[in-house]
Amino acid sequence: MKITGDWLTNPHTQAVCQALETAGYKALFVGGCVRNALLDVPVSDIDIATDARPETVREIEEQAGFKVIPTGIDHGTVTVVAKGTPHEVTTFRHDVETDGRRAVVAFSDNVLDDARRRDFTINALYADATGTVIDPLGGLRDLLAKQVRFIENPADRIREDYLRTLRFFRFHAWYGDPQSGLDEDGLAAIARHLDGLDQLSRERVGAEMKKLLSAPDPAPSVAAMRMTGVLQRVLPGADDTALGPLVHLEATHSVAPEALRRLALLGGEDPTSRFRLSKKEGETLSLLQSKIGSADTAPRLGYRHGFDLAQDILFLRAALFETPLTEEALAQAQTGASAEFPLKAADLMPEFSGPALGRRLDHLKNQWIDSGFELSAQALLALPEG
Repeated sequence: MKITGDWLTNPHTQAVCQALETAGYKALFVGGCVRNALLDVPVSDIDIATDARPETVREIEEQAGFKVIPTGIDHGTVTVVAKGTPHEVTTFRHDVETDGRRAVVAFSDNVLDDARRRDFTINALYADATGTVIDPLGGLRDLLAKQVRFIENPADRIREDYLRTLRFFRFHAWYGDPQSGLDEDGLAAIARHLDGLDQLSRERVGAEMKKLLSAPDPAPSVAAMRMTGVLQRVLPGADDTALGPLVHLEATHSVAPEALRRLALLGGEDPTSRFRLSKKEGETLSLLQSKIGSADTAPRLGYRHGFDLAQDILFLRAALFETPLTEEALAQAQTGASAEFPLKAADLMPEFSGPALGRRLDHLKNQWIDSGFELSAQALLALPEG
């Protein structure tokens, strides 16, 4: 089997490979670029595995005229930049020692060693510069069956890096078959190694969870996380009951997945801190959660927070409270988002000033919103004080 793609035939990428091959070394595309090409989905990162040692890669590629950045040279990785396109070139490796977070590696001349140290069979697929696929561990079969499986012994792979527990659910959400379920051996091993999750940094956990929740339909994976005890371990108090309905609503209204919207629905104890969200992400999450049960109408939400956030809040309400989400409500939110209040503070002066000016302005703004944004400036100024 062969893969194709503009990224593969790009002459600069081919030149990076050719430089290594001309010097007598292997140059094999590996991981996500091969997997995605086989699935006919976009390729964003180009990873190349080689039997050349990192210093040798550096020397060869610099002689070929490419810029080489020693991004992780101690672990075997350099970045070769060809006409602005980065290529992560990593020497074949095998693990010597692991502690659940990081590994001590040794370089290898054998692609099988390199494949066996990876996480899932679908990520241990290689291809040469012609696109011919090399499948040392049966990953192609699993990829075509939409089955995410750990390489060899699941418990061993998990103990090497406990983040693989979360990656298992994330990869299933993106590449697995929701109808066939998740790999039972993988789930059993995960359930036996929950304590290892406590070793992970909050940044790594948060990054994985955001990637998972950005999948088209993460509900089956999150449900499996709950059943194995993983969900409560990383986000105590989380409830995924309404996640499926939310995903259905999004699909019905052709709304793109959004991790924070889905995280707001899950709830749980302090996700901002547990997932090390940015200040902006934390503020957005708090706003979404605070407005779910508020009395704010669709027009008011649109005016106060813009259409995108208003829409998110309306989706969350519909999913959590099992209420219909009408096109009318979405249209009202859109109207509110584009409305412009016809008065300025100066229009109320000098009759009002100081705190009284602020209160009067807020009162008139509420009256204007409640009118469906129809009251004119003249009509607002004629309203009695209230």
